[in-house]
Amino acid sequence: MKYCIGEFSSLLGITRDTLRLYEKHDIVRPVKDRHNSYRYFNDLDARDLLMSRWYRSLQIPLQDVASLIQNASLDDILNKMEQSKRELEEEIRKSTMLLHKLDELSREVQNLEGRLYRCTLGDRPGLYRLKQTDKNHLLNTKGLEGTINALMEVLPYSFYCFRIDPDSIESEAEGLEYSWGLSISENEVHQLGITLDEHLEYIPPSRCVTSVILSPQSEDFTKESFRFMLNYINEQHYAISGAVTGRLMLTENHEGTKRSFLEIHIPIENSY
Repeated sequence: MKYCIGEFSSLLGITRDTLRLYEKHDIVRPVKDRHNSYRYFNDLDARDLLMSRWYRSLQIPLQDVASLIQNASLDDILNKMEQSKRELEEEIRKSTMLLHKLDELSREVQNLEGRLYRCTLGDRPGLYRLKQTDKNHLLNTKGLEGTINALMEVLPYSFYCFRIDPDSIESEAEGLEYSWGLSISENEVHQLGITLDEHLEYIPPSRCVTSVILSPQSEDFTKESFRFMLNYINEQHYAISGAVTGRLMLTENHEGTKRSFLEIHIPIENSY
């Protein structure tokens, strides 16, 4: 039998736009009536169309579906199914990672106030970091667009990280030399299976004294903001063993003032 586009779409439960798309990919080939220019579909078109929709339900791309409908052996069909299976497995892996990340971040937010200005010991993983500021002033990063885009593509696993020069920690001056930049932990680089370029600084893993502070967004870092951590290190007879690092965890608007929760890591070693 012959069916006009409206009747055919209604019988198969698909839209006219979808029919036109499948016609564009040469999956169905309606016959045009030369008298009225109407296009008519037949029962075999219905079979091809339903088979195509079945392939699409397996997340096989439409252009590949077209090739399967037009000229495909059993091996071709099996290969496309295996390819779709691999892609779905990768999608599930990434979604599972994201779910675990959301669990981790949710726990951090719940515990945030309890960590404020309390010192703990922990192991900070290695970091890959791109310097993007001098203190709070953005630097000209022309030529680094590819590196920046690569780190932005892996959000929320990358994060905004500060690094305080170790010499300025030892200095008598209250001001600090520091910078901000996008970073990602060595652990998550391996989990994501990504490749990073030579523009990133590597900060090795370290045993650290860690705490969380609140900092007005508009203010520069001073030693006073984490003086309690330096005092703790002295009391416990530790020595600072490298650059202080940390990350921007969250920013909230509190009584009209934006303030940031910052996690600070001070690498330590035993003092003899």
